[in-house]
Amino acid sequence: MAQNTYPIPPFPEQQQNRQPGLTALMDPQPDHGENTYRGNGRLAGKAALITGADSGIGRAVAIAYAREGADVAISYLDEEQDDAMETARWVEKAGRRALLLAGDITDRTHCRNLVAKTIETFGRIDVLVNNAAYQMSHNSLEDISDDEWDRTFSTNIGAMFRITKAALMHMKAGGAIVNTTSITADAPNPGLIAYAATKGAIQNFTGGLAQMLAERGIRANCVAPGPIWTPLIPSTMPPEKVKNHGSHVPMKRPGQPAELAAAYVMLASDEASYVSGATIAVTGGKPII
Repeated sequence: MAQNTYPIPPFPEQQQNRQPGLTALMDPQPDHGENTYRGNGRLAGKAALITGADSGIGRAVAIAYAREGADVAISYLDEEQDDAMETARWVEKAGRRALLLAGDITDRTHCRNLVAKTIETFGRIDVLVNNAAYQMSHNSLEDISDDEWDRTFSTNIGAMFRITKAALMHMKAGGAIVNTTSITADAPNPGLIAYAATKGAIQNFTGGLAQMLAERGIRANCVAPGPIWTPLIPSTMPPEKVKNHGSHVPMKRPGQPAELAAAYVMLASDEASYVSGATIAVTGGKPII
């Protein structure tokens, strides 16, 4: 679909009371590339583990990876079973194997088990996409509880460290790690202060990791999305921000998950053999510094 045909805000009122939200309740429905992404065998024979792969960016990446020839392990929260099964359906429709891995990545044992089960099923792990994230909106620091702060960091950066550490025991030269950071890493949003702080940490972690792994032939990069139309938006943001999500960037609309897939494919592919430590901005025309 051409970018100028995607929905432009204002959007209908649609608050969701549970986080991270459900795709089926969104209006308009997000585009994950179900009917548009065309694969070219760029990940043929590879196996990928993607966290937060049940919906949003994770689903779009899973669909693209499968159509590029990869088997896909889908990590998601227990309550996102329906969305995860839909992602798995698209992976299998592309002729690839889908592995459903339910659980909470704030649990340290579960982080290790994600990798172990991927290896047990696929026999390898070539690409790791650390995409799962937690966020909540607040107008003041005093409104953020200690537990929420800890959950944000444990989900967004703590799990990334643990899953990456476990995966590296099995990854070989040519492997790729792709971490989802955010435009907020460079342009902090005061209403998302905990989330933005983790995204800055992710970008820094990835830059250091790229240097650490260079001699092993394993690459690490980031994708930095701007405002994207995913279930996280109506489930974590106030009504007015949901209604006008994405209107502040030059393209005047939020990106669709499908519009990020190509960046994740490129960074995972052998064609990006000299790209490591980079951050790819997908921000609707808003520059990052």
